[in-house]
Amino acid sequence: MANVDLVIPVYNEEAILEQSVVTTLDFLDHHPEHRWRLVIANNASTDRTLEVARQLEARFPSHVVAQHIPVKGRGIALRTAWLTSDADVMAYMDVDLSTDLQHIRELIDPIADGRYDLSYGTRLHPRSQTRRGWKREITSRAYVFLLRYAARLRVTDAQCGFKAIGREAARALVPLVKDTGWFFDSELLLIAQENGYRLLEIPVRWIEDRDSRVRVLHTAVEDVKGIWRMRRGGIPRPAPGDGGPDA
Repeated sequence: MANVDLVIPVYNEEAILEQSVVTTLDFLDHHPEHRWRLVIANNASTDRTLEVARQLEARFPSHVVAQHIPVKGRGIALRTAWLTSDADVMAYMDVDLSTDLQHIRELIDPIADGRYDLSYGTRLHPRSQTRRGWKREITSRAYVFLLRYAARLRVTDAQCGFKAIGREAARALVPLVKDTGWFFDSELLLIAQENGYRLLEIPVRWIEDRDSRVRVLHTAVEDVKGIWRMRRGGIPRPAPGDGGPDA
């Protein structure tokens, strides 16, 4: 049994936050194999998201934590939540629950039992089941092509909002990630891969949220800039003794 912090980064999600949290807690109640905690990482929201998060924390004091990050960016939200956590395993998922919750155990268990350091969902594996619009599909596949051939990242999907990491790996890798936005995921995977960490890819069932806050083309442009930065600057290495794969 592991202590698991499941982070939900949110930006202006007052309309769906409560239902998503209640749905997730109900699912976790039926899986007592680990000790679960939901961390709502409010990411500079300008609506009532933080108020709703604090109400949920008061309603479920043993299972929900509301965390306020005043600077916008998924990367900075995850960096803050993961590096301030003392859980054995830290994960995150999108608030819209696009990824089927049935995959949570597949994400967590291989890290909790020490077989892998980082796990991530993929929507583009042949065994994945995905429903989304053609624009997002084409953009995702083009981006993965760039990652594989320009950055040498051996994944089928880097940007699925469904990932988990062990505590030691997080302490070593997350401080090396420079991006504070959407490229955070890709950069984390690339640094982990090139430093010999054990990565597990999980095909998932995923349904697109038509009300998503993600600006697909803008995000793609920022991701391409991130790839170029890493090609020029190289892959950083954890300092000796910082929890590397052979530590």
